Amino acid sequence: MRPYLLVSWLALLMTVVVPVRAQHPDIDRAVERLAPQITDIRHQIHEHPELGNRETETAALVADHLRALGFDDVRTEVAHTGVVAVLRGGKPGPVVAVRADMDALPVTEDTDLSFRSTVRSTYLGQEVGVMHACGHDVHTAVQLGVASILKSLQDDLPGTVVFLFQPAEEGPPPDEEGGASLMLQEGAFAEPRPEAVFGLHASAQLPVGKVAYTPGGALAAVDHFRVTIQGQQSHGAAPHLGIDPVVMAAQAVSTLQTIRSRNLSPLAPSVVTVGMIRGGTRFNIIPEAVYLEGTVRTYDAAVQDTVERRMREILDGVTRAGGGSFELEYDRITPVTINDLELTTRSVPSLVAALGDDNVPVADPWMAGEDFSLFANEVPGFFYMLGTLAPGTTSGDHHSPTFRADDTAVPIGMRTMAYTLWDYLSDAASR
Repeated sequence: MRPYLLVSWLALLMTVVVPVRAQHPDIDRAVERLAPQITDIRHQIHEHPELGNRETETAALVADHLRALGFDDVRTEVAHTGVVAVLRGGKPGPVVAVRADMDALPVTEDTDLSFRSTVRSTYLGQEVGVMHACGHDVHTAVQLGVASILKSLQDDLPGTVVFLFQPAEEGPPPDEEGGASLMLQEGAFAEPRPEAVFGLHASAQLPVGKVAYTPGGALAAVDHFRVTIQGQQSHGAAPHLGIDPVVMAAQAVSTLQTIRSRNLSPLAPSVVTVGMIRGGTRFNIIPEAVYLEGTVRTYDAAVQDTVERRMREILDGVTRAGGGSFELEYDRITPVTINDLELTTRSVPSLVAALGDDNVPVADPWMAGEDFSLFANEVPGFFYMLGTLAPGTTSGDHHSPTFRADDTAVPIGMRTMAYTLWDYLSDAASR
């Protein structure tokens, strides 16, 4: 049986037996005390977003906050703008890592938030708005809150926590390295090396007060393709004297959708999306070439192989029929984000203790991708979704101008993550 057919059964099994964990009054009091300050930090980060590998102000804010707390092991400029900080507890225990991403997106914000972004920048040669349209401002603020909580309880902390503040989760600019892969190359897990890694992500559809998790495959593998369809330039009034790459591109875009509908099992999660089409300089000139760019999302290596093979076959057939040619660059960016089943079993009771059983549902796998997967390939990982939709409000989807994460999600993220880390360290230390 394929892994993607097991997801629902694994999720069902995970909901059958949930051990009872105690609440942590010290953490609860710290959350209540720190929530206004950390919410203000979230506003600062949201109002001043920065694109991947350019998070200099955000990284400085993070490092300054950690040093003000009394962290004496804070490394900056990891993977360009990343920050790695180590908190060693007053009691012996294992090492774990927790990760938050800091980068924003080339999206022009369209919300009525008092702290909305009006920042402009340049991306791929175009002037763009910049916005935290995926909740990374919430992630960074929550993690600073967790650092504040655990630092205040350091004497009783049974183990060590490595805080990873990661740049370029959405991907580094072209021709640059970045993100989780570069952080790992530059020693984020080297010393001390964690035995488990944790993370969370804002969810635009999940109500505030809830968190959700997916056992096993939680987020999809991410592939990136770039296609050049080569034709022959001619006057728009004399198409017979040229080879039209626009027509070939249109046929290719439509035919690529048959991969999902006709070449793959209906039960195999997958997406083929053409996100960019560029070509031409003037309305009455058939251009020499058209460029396509997009993404593929899958949960299974065999499906991934089939999609790439069929893309090449389709592009070859369409361009041959049209008299042109093509070039395809196909990059496999990040693997599937897998929630380790044993770690998930140990972590979910902490979420339940923090919020109550009714507020910790099992979620379907999400076709978005996460380079948290690279950390979770190194050591077992657990990644959960944080509800950010306030009652009576609406939010645009992730990566949209109207994405809106509510402030009240911040203390909930702080509480759930602090519970999860503390319980893991305590359980491991007591063995």
